[in-house]
Amino acid sequence: MAHEVRGRAWLQAMLDFEAALARAVAPADAAEAIAAACVADGFDLEEIGRSAADKGTPVPGLLSALRAKLPEDAAAHLHRGATSQDVVDSAAMLVAGRALGPLLEDLGAAADACAGLAERYRDAPMAGRTLLQQAAPITFGLEAAGWLSGLDQVQTELADVRANGLAVQLGGAVGTLAALGDEGPAAVASVARSLGLAEPALPWQTVRVRPVRLACALGAAAGVMGKIARDVELLAQTEVGEVSEGGGEGRGGSSTLPHKRNPVGAVAVSACAARVPGLVATMLASMTQEHERAAGAWQAEAETLSDLLRLTGSAAAALRGLLEGLEVDTDRMRANLDITGGLLMSESVVTALTPSLGRAKAREVVEEAARRVMDEGVSLREALPDVDDATLAPESYLGAASELIDRALEAHRSSA
Repeated sequence: MAHEVRGRAWLQAMLDFEAALARAVAPADAAEAIAAACVADGFDLEEIGRSAADKGTPVPGLLSALRAKLPEDAAAHLHRGATSQDVVDSAAMLVAGRALGPLLEDLGAAADACAGLAERYRDAPMAGRTLLQQAAPITFGLEAAGWLSGLDQVQTELADVRANGLAVQLGGAVGTLAALGDEGPAAVASVARSLGLAEPALPWQTVRVRPVRLACALGAAAGVMGKIARDVELLAQTEVGEVSEGGGEGRGGSSTLPHKRNPVGAVAVSACAARVPGLVATMLASMTQEHERAAGAWQAEAETLSDLLRLTGSAAAALRGLLEGLEVDTDRMRANLDITGGLLMSESVVTALTPSLGRAKAREVVEEAARRVMDEGVSLREALPDVDDATLAPESYLGAASELIDRALEAHRSSA
């Protein structure tokens, strides 16, 4: 991912646009000469970057360097009908499309790992937690199925953005294609085909729905990954100890404490995810653009988009490794189910007593028993001796967990 959003990748994407434009509007020999010169390794990236300070965009500096490589007759056709924003916006779409490849691959592998966890641990009971407190039993398989569902949703959205939402931008100075005359619409179609981008109905230079849809999809993906990482961090706490990260000797070690095994993969995901919302907000704020070209808002997007792609891609790579090597301690999960003396089965007991006592009375009885458990240190079994064992067994109060896991797995298989 980092390779796909580096400066040279952006440079190559801009050159790819110029080559595609030349093929659409220039004579064949000129187009061929322009395309042959459009290889990023032949340009001084730092010099082009410095030129942006004088022009407000790197495109004039790029064009000057490119013209110097062309015969005069070919140079006359370079950049015909386009403006700087056309180049940068189209390059952004190309960079995004190329960067989404490894991102989607890692997201898919992370989802596959979740599917494996959901299947393997579908019947492994653990404490379901709300507001960081034990609430009622679930299974680790259901926990993993929830992670899987989130990953599948964001992967589907990003794949759709990549397939349908990345469009070429070609409008010329003010979006009329006037410099290309009657061949303008055909040139747009040709450039879109050549670059593998969608052909928009009209230029979108100050209507920023496309880059913002991409940004929001990346933000949602980072959010889902951050949620999974946070769960792993909490479950890996010493006092909880229900999961730990694999990776072999030395992974997660501390510079000070020899015994530490820190959840470094989850931490990496969390760190990336923490930076993403502000970048998405920048993209949203940049939507308010004046007339036919923005002064500042459009220029804020390219680096922001690179950061979004890089951070989300880094999170996906770290999450993939984390989930593929996740170690699950079902014995610790079982032990943690018992630390409240059976209180996480209180809803089960209320449900069992309701037919005979009515719900209000059943809740009153269980609340009084719960107070005894907390105040006197007895178990819920001791506080309610007449309740049958099945009502107090976590395995008996899992509801539709197994069916829900099956649905998540089927949806995952269908989306593959």
